[in-house]
Amino acid sequence: MNIFIRIVLSVIFFCIAHIVTAQQKPPVPGAPGVPPPKDSTREIHLIRSDVLRLEKKDDSTEFQILVGNARLRQGNTYFKGDSIVMNKQKNIIEVFGNIHINDADSVNVYSQYLIYYGNPKLANLKKAVKLTDGKATLTTEDLEYDLNTKTGSYLNNGKIVTNSSTLTSKEGYYYADTRDAYFKTGVKLIDPEYTMATDTLLYNVDSKMATFVSPTTINDGKSIIRTSDGYYDMDKGQANFGQRPVIQDSTQRITAETIFFDKKTGDGSAKGNFVYADTAQGVTVMAEEGIFNRDKKTFMATVKPVMIIKQDNDSLFITGDILYSGIKSDTLYKKDSTAEALADAGPSTPNAGILKTGDKLPENMLPGKRSLPGAKRKNVDAADSSGNIAKLPQSLEKDSAAALLSSPPAVTDSLQVTLTADSLLNIPGRDSIAIAKREELKPDTITQMKPPEIEKIDSVRFFRAYHHVKIFSDSMQAVCDSMYFSGIDSIFRLFTDPVVWAKESQITGDTIFLHTKNKKPQRVEVWENAFSISKSNDEYFNQLKGNVINGYFVEGDIEHIRAKGSAESLYYLQDDDSAYTGANYAQADLINLYLAKRELQKITWINEVTGGFYPVREVPEEKKRFRNFKWQETRRPKTRLELFE
Repeated sequence: MNIFIRIVLSVIFFCIAHIVTAQQKPPVPGAPGVPPPKDSTREIHLIRSDVLRLEKKDDSTEFQILVGNARLRQGNTYFKGDSIVMNKQKNIIEVFGNIHINDADSVNVYSQYLIYYGNPKLANLKKAVKLTDGKATLTTEDLEYDLNTKTGSYLNNGKIVTNSSTLTSKEGYYYADTRDAYFKTGVKLIDPEYTMATDTLLYNVDSKMATFVSPTTINDGKSIIRTSDGYYDMDKGQANFGQRPVIQDSTQRITAETIFFDKKTGDGSAKGNFVYADTAQGVTVMAEEGIFNRDKKTFMATVKPVMIIKQDNDSLFITGDILYSGIKSDTLYKKDSTAEALADAGPSTPNAGILKTGDKLPENMLPGKRSLPGAKRKNVDAADSSGNIAKLPQSLEKDSAAALLSSPPAVTDSLQVTLTADSLLNIPGRDSIAIAKREELKPDTITQMKPPEIEKIDSVRFFRAYHHVKIFSDSMQAVCDSMYFSGIDSIFRLFTDPVVWAKESQITGDTIFLHTKNKKPQRVEVWENAFSISKSNDEYFNQLKGNVINGYFVEGDIEHIRAKGSAESLYYLQDDDSAYTGANYAQADLINLYLAKRELQKITWINEVTGGFYPVREVPEEKKRFRNFKWQETRRPKTRLELFE
């Protein structure tokens, strides 16, 4: 009985104990007194070592000391070193000498000292650190490497070397998985094709794409590029720069708000306040947009373009719908020796000093047609068309002078009528009209001229402007539909309804060539329907017409103007008190006007001269305005600011 009771009591006690045990909760990981669970993927395993020694620091800490060819493994990562101290409780290892970390056969890290925290998989390496992933090699003296993200970072100078480039910086972060690198402070990139310096740089080793987020300077061997924003594909040589980048070399400077640039072709496009400056030849163009070729030194400016040709005190401004410019290399320049030769050939003429090499001799300089401006002779023999000699009066009385001007004698192609300043100011009055025979050019003059000297220069810039072209300088303004200029001959060629203004003078024609010297107007040629108008006052306009007109400038003023072919002239005369005394109208094959300080000094008519002198109030209406007269002051640019509107 007693045995039976003991058995029953034992069963009851077992059941109660089982029920109590079942009601208890399992231990919570991380709770006080509960050790953390072991993660097999983070546990560090011993592979081998020549010597293994155990050493206890206290009851809770035990070190495993491995000496000689020691090797460990954590998952797919292997550690090797001369000696290793491992703390199994904290999952930390400290490695000394000839360290090698092989991370999943993709990244290899070398150094002389390592402390590795196994749980977060974070390695701190020092002394001769090298990290390589097969694409790039990072070297530094102090590196932190995260095996989870495969990211290496340094804060005390490092260098990354690829198969073609070397990048150095004080701070750097390298992401081995994506091959991205982030560099800060003293960044320098060296490549056979370029060098780069910046404060902050994002760079991808695979694509060779550099992204800029701070002021950056790039030297690609041909120019210096400065930018603060954008990217540069170092492999393709293509870039997109922002925040007003600058491309500059010894002869040109290019800037805009944004620039796309292809280094291999030299082509680029710019948007937003585009400025192209030819620093060698003193030319600048500004526009909202433009395209250019850095290597060929060409540009095309669109959207409100304005070109500035720099001069000492009077720069030239040009605008149009489109401005294009390029460079002609190995161009030959002709030195001007003609003027010197003509100076030695005989008596000077008003335009002898401004002839250029390649110019045709003026009509009155040809053999048999030489004129002597200013000559005054009271008794001159002249031959008419039949070869007979006609003798003009010894002197002219006041009345006969007026009669002669109103109905000048018919003159042949061997006769020139010269009207001096004195006679203009005193008509009717003085007998100062003179008729002079032309003097032939000496036969040996041409043979005595020196041949032009040839001087080779590296390059000369040319320009083209299309539609609504305007030209402005303080001394000269012009408009036309299209224009061409070349530094070879320094001629502005104006096409389609061109107009040129110089002070109070207006010149029009089908085509106008404006010759310049040292970027200042020197001579103007007008072809077909040539028409020169100068405003005397609001009512009176001095006019000169011909098939061809040539005008010569001195300090921005027209000093001499010549009309040839069906030439007509109308000029109003004033006395010493600036009162108008009359107007002289004439027709001839060739008409020359000579001016000083914008006032008429002399007029000469050559060949088939007709016309007359009229009192100022008796000028016929049909002669007050020549056919096709058009005073186009409204088209004239008044200030340089108009060109920027």
